[in-house]
This record gives sequence, C-alpha cells and structure tokens, in this order.
Amino acid sequence: MEKFKTLNRSLILLFVTIAIALLAIGPVWAEEQDPYQSAIITARTEAWRSINSGISGSATVAIMDQGQLVYTEGFGMADRVKSIPVDADTIFNIGSISKLFCATAVMLLVDDGLVELDNPVIEYLPEFTMADERYRDITVRMLLDHSSGFPGSCYANMIGYQAKPDVFQDTLDNLSQSTLKHAPGEMAPYCNDGFTLAEMLVERVSGQSYIDFLSERVFQPLSLKKTGKSLGERPKDLLALFYAPDTGQEIPLEILSVLGAGGLASTAIDLVRFADAFSGKGNQILSSEAITEMTSWQPSLLAQKVWDETGLYGEFAYGLGLDLVIQYPQTGKGVKLIGKGGDTTDYHSMLLSAPEERLSVAVIQSGRSGDAVKIAFAIMDSLLIQKGLMEAPPATVAKPKEPQAIPEEYLAFQGYYAPNPFKVTFDLETNTVNVTKLDKKEEVPVITLTYRDGHFYGPDDSRFSFLTVNGHRLLTTSIFNQVVEMLIGQQLSKLDEPLNLGIDMDGTSWLRRNVLPGEAFNPEHIMTSQLIEDLPGYVVFQGVKQILSPQYAGIPVGAVRDQTDLTLFENDGHTWARVFDFLYSPIETALPLETGENEVTIGNLNYSEWLSVPEECIVDIQKPEQGRVFIFSPEGSVLYDSLSDSGKVFIPSGGFIELIGHAGDVFNVTRN
Repeated sequence: MEKFKTLNRSLILLFVTIAIALLAIGPVWAEEQDPYQSAIITARTEAWRSINSGISGSATVAIMDQGQLVYTEGFGMADRVKSIPVDADTIFNIGSISKLFCATAVMLLVDDGLVELDNPVIEYLPEFTMADERYRDITVRMLLDHSSGFPGSCYANMIGYQAKPDVFQDTLDNLSQSTLKHAPGEMAPYCNDGFTLAEMLVERVSGQSYIDFLSERVFQPLSLKKTGKSLGERPKDLLALFYAPDTGQEIPLEILSVLGAGGLASTAIDLVRFADAFSGKGNQILSSEAITEMTSWQPSLLAQKVWDETGLYGEFAYGLGLDLVIQYPQTGKGVKLIGKGGDTTDYHSMLLSAPEERLSVAVIQSGRSGDAVKIAFAIMDSLLIQKGLMEAPPATVAKPKEPQAIPEEYLAFQGYYAPNPFKVTFDLETNTVNVTKLDKKEEVPVITLTYRDGHFYGPDDSRFSFLTVNGHRLLTTSIFNQVVEMLIGQQLSKLDEPLNLGIDMDGTSWLRRNVLPGEAFNPEHIMTSQLIEDLPGYVVFQGVKQILSPQYAGIPVGAVRDQTDLTLFENDGHTWARVFDFLYSPIETALPLETGENEVTIGNLNYSEWLSVPEECIVDIQKPEQGRVFIFSPEGSVLYDSLSDSGKVFIPSGGFIELIGHAGDVFNVTRN
C-alpha cells in the first residue's frame, strides 16, 4: 500500500511537471498556431476601451486574409432591453463607406461600356443644371473623386427616421440655384452631393432602381447577405440599436435617404468580403482595369501641387469612392493600403485593405462619437507587423520634444479662416498659435498649438500644417494615422471694397422652416447671423459667406467642404433667408403663445410653424399622429422632442415651440 501511495505521488508529480512545462510553452505554441493573436488582442482591447470610455456604445470587427474570414467579434449590446449582444450578424449603418459601393456601381457600368468616366455628367443626366456655366465641365470621374466643385451636401431632411422620397429632385433643385466653389478638377474638398448624382446616373443608365442594381450586381455575387438600406428601413432583428449616451434611451433607427452618399447598412463580415473584391483575386465583379482605376490616387490640381512641393497628401488621398490610396507607411517601401471611412449621426465605420496582400479589416460602431478609424489602423498595424510587412515601433520611452521658435514667415497665416470662421493668432513670445472661434462676438478658445520641425502640434500630439498653394493659405490636420492631410481651413482675404446686405444681419435670429417630421434633429433650427467686425464684407450664417450684393452672399473659398451660399428674399412682409437647402424666417415671424388654447395649422408648403413664449408657463400639446413638436429654451437648446418625450412641459420665458407636420395638420397648444 505504501509503495502504491509512493507511486501515486510520483505519477502526480510527473503530471504536474508536464503540465507546468506545457503551460510554459503554451503561449509560444498558441502564437505559432494563431498568427492573428496579436491583432485579436488589439481588436478586443481597443473596442472595449472605446465602449468603456463612453466613446461608442457597441462595436463589431472582422479580419479577412487571403479570402478567408479569420476573425470576427461583436462588443456590447445590440438590444439592451432584450439583452441581445452584438455578434457577427449584427447590422450597423456604415455611412460614407456607401460611397465605395456607389463608385463600384458606376465602374460596373463602365465595364459594361455604358459609361465613360471622363464624359460630362450632363450626357447622362441632361436635367442637371447649375447657376454656373462651368457645371458643363463636370465629369463622371469628378463625382467619384470629390473634385466636381459642388458646394458640398444637401442636408435638409436627408437624415432622419422616415425615408425622403424626393431626394433626387431636391438635390437637382438646390444645385440649379447654386454656383461652383471652384473650377471642376481644381480642388477636391469632400463632397456628398457628387455621389447622389452618381446614384442617379446608375439608375438612369441601368434602368433599375439603385438598390436593385446593387443587389443584382454587387450584393448577390459577393454573398453580401446583410448589406442593404439603412437600419430604419430594415426589420429590427439583427440590428445594432442606438441609445442616447446621456440617458440610455433607445433612439429611433436612422434612415439616410441618400443611398449613394451614405445610406447603406452592413456587417463587418460583409465589408471585408467587399474589400476582398479589390484584391484582384478570389470573387471578382470588376475588371482588373476598373480595380486599378478605383485604387489609383486621383489627385486634384491642388493635391498634386501639395505633393510636388511638400511630399504630403494634401486632400486625403482619393481613389474613386476611396478616401485613401497610398503606400503605407508613407516611406515608398510600405504595402499599398486603401481605405474608406463613414460617419452618420449615430454610427461610425472604417474599412481598410491591403489589396496586394489580400488583407482587410472592418470596424463599425454605434455612438454619437466614434474612433473606428483609430481601431482599424491599430488592428491593421498589428497584422502588418506580425506578417513582417512593417516594423514594430520601438518600445522605448522618449522624452517629449521641446517646442521650437516659430519662424516669422508664419505670421502671414494670421487671420480668419472658412468654412466656420475661426481665427488664428501667432504669439512669438510664447511660441504658440491660438485658434479661437467666433460665438456672438466672443472669441472662444479652440486649441493652442506649438511649433516643431515644420509642423504645429496640439496637446494630444495631433499634427497641423500651414501651407501656401497656388496663392491659397491653408490649414490642414493629419488624419488616418498621420499619413494624409485633411484641409480644415482656408484663409479669408481682406476685401478692398466690402459690401453689405440689404438688412442688418448682425445678431439677427432666424427660425428654420423647411423641417419635416422625420428629420433627425440638428442644431440649426434657431440660428443667429453675425458680422465680423475686423473683416467687413462677410456674414456668418451657417458658415462664413462673402457679401456680393444686397440680396446675396456667396461661397468665399474653394478648398474646404460643405459650404453654402445665402439668398435673401421677401415673403409675407418679412425678409427670409435661403441658405443652400435650408430655409429661414426672422424670429419675429413666431406668433406669441396666447393664454388658453392655440390652434395652429400647417400650410400648403409644409413649413413648420413657430410660437414664442412671452412668459414662463406649462403647456399641453395635442399633435397629429405623424406630427412632431420641439420646445426650445431661450438660448436654443432642446427642452422637449415629441419623438421621445410626452406629457405637459414647463417652458421658461423667452422659449419657443416648433410645430412640424404636413399640409393641413392641426396642432392644439394649451397654455395654462
């Protein structure tokens, strides 16, 4: 018996020794068997960091290598009430990654011989016109590489909780009244409307609806089983719901009516499958010539000059439908990297691919803010390092670099910048650059920069550059892991003979009128226009504009995105303002809220109606089933939205009520 016990102890000791040895070599063995371990750890760490810090609410990640799905995982809850976690099948809105699908649709028609990239758009859409004869020079290619010269984006009622059926006509109507902000091909500020016209072109040439064309020519051949219209137009199961970060309240699912520019939803798995179609291997839907065209850098004249003079990609690094077409890292020795990001109000996404290596990463998040770009690059870096395609950064801790004296030639960059006016001031004594924004005559600090080796850096080491190109003074910031530059400001010139508008615009308050019930809320419902005291000839109203006549202020610069012009016109005895596709009346058009019952009917033009609240009170509002009610504080912040709020509400003195509906809708507002 004793010998048996001794033998037992010996065997146990042997097994323990073997187990310890296996544990010791286990991680090495596992790493050899799983070459994606580092990338998976990065994905999990970064996704949970983002969720736990409140940046995002949920996320999904996928990695594809050589046509094989090697990793996918969901993070957070898709449905908190039902306790359904995000998984590989959870669908998110993907925002502007939709542009890559749109460009692919156009290139399929190019492959079919039905479209020529460098033909004028008017050959395919003869109804397209602008108040600027240069529009005739806009080509199909320019729609896809952002160089058309369009003002930017039609936003009114395009993002919301109901589909907008007349998107195409509204876009054409707005463009017909607008001018170009630069000559076609000269610059390439990011532009959504170009892809709405491309969507129209696909429908016109193919004879199919846009979504049917995508389904037949893209989704089905590539087995993209979850990709389609945005979440608000899909059955609720398998969707990543959005919850307000401050209250945790479920928010209605977004519908983006501009499918070509940003209206699709998908999964991370479908996105990496889609990216693999650009590798030249595996499942192909495009010709090799079309793939080469789409994944080649398409610089505007400005971007080419920036590259020639500085070696920087000055306007992203556009392909066709792609934000990024570069050698990565930016040394000329790295792998080719293509990418497309997307942002909506409630969702954020990034798709990265190394097509020659047949390696792709997709990250999608819910959240009012997001860092999908950061996470996707961290995962891709980990993959490239593990595959020996990129050197790992040194693990040493370096002493922060000291700021340097700012060269005096940078003083020429002092002044105001468009699109939303901010002011740049250089302080050579402290060697800092102070960036402030205008807010009702007050200069509000935005960021302080320091100079180092030709660039300027923020407190978080974000990098900025001041450039002079073709006589334009520009401010850029580095994005996408600091491999490309995004133009964020163009200096405004002092005018020799500044003009004035026909009415006093300084400190004038305005009420938005062309709001439909299903529009997602944006902060432009109550606006205050202002003038810049030390820069006469400009007006600030949804961005800065140059005054060109008593009734009109135009787009002042060409290099930055989403700018608008301003037209004043008379309506019912008041001067109204059209700001591209937004319509405003002066604040005095709001009717005073009377004691007792107030009955308000929406007119034939579907314009929202406004009531001003002369003194604090409690109101009870009865609205039509499809109507919408906003209540604002005197400062313009939202106190009540009938989409999520109900019951009586207290309104302070000086507040406002906005009633939104369709022609003939009746609202009853009772003031107690």
